[in-house]
Amino acid sequence: MSSSIEFLLLSVVSLFAIINPFSTVPAFLAITTDDSKAERIAMARRGCIVAGIILAVMAVAGQWIFTLLGITLPALQIAGGIVLFAIGFEMLRAPEPQTRLNPAEKAVAQEKDDIAISPLAIPLLCGPGAISTVIILQTQAAGLWEMLWLLGSVPIVYLACFLILRISASGSRWLTPIVLRVLRRFMGLLFVIIAAQFVINGISELPFIAHPHNMDDALLAEPPSVTIPSD
Repeated sequence: MSSSIEFLLLSVVSLFAIINPFSTVPAFLAITTDDSKAERIAMARRGCIVAGIILAVMAVAGQWIFTLLGITLPALQIAGGIVLFAIGFEMLRAPEPQTRLNPAEKAVAQEKDDIAISPLAIPLLCGPGAISTVIILQTQAAGLWEMLWLLGSVPIVYLACFLILRISASGSRWLTPIVLRVLRRFMGLLFVIIAAQFVINGISELPFIAHPHNMDDALLAEPPSVTIPSD
């Protein structure tokens, strides 16, 4: 049971770090400038619910999809870890939090009646990084209990996201640019560490590293004899 609790904590921390709702706050406020506090809260609630449903579906079916495409677990862990490392490094390096929306996307979002599905749920709260992370976590789940813990981590993370967006919708004074910048750097550092661990796990599962003796035996084995028929 202790290993399952550890996996739950890993899932919650990993997903929260990559989703990073603090970096979503500036974009959320920018595309809801003409909305009231109640409307912002309602959009935040719908966006978190939609994003949570999408991520839960990927947690269940993600590995099946990758298996169908012929992608191996080490390849997924290494490639996903590299991508997530780049995201975390960008969070550490960038002097200002990114809104994740370009001016054209922001203009379109402001014209829409409901931004809960797009761009709030996708890609702000459930982007490629979050999907890659939940699929990697699914491949690391050992047994039914850890799979259930992974699914349970999704509503926990999005409940935290909703609370943060709800506070920002109220115009809380403590969410200053300095606070957002510090939180962004901390999440970036945390996610770089998690992504590096994903890469290490993937490398350790490569055949020539996970089973070096089998490789040595194959190299030292005598080649099969070939009989040349005589005329």
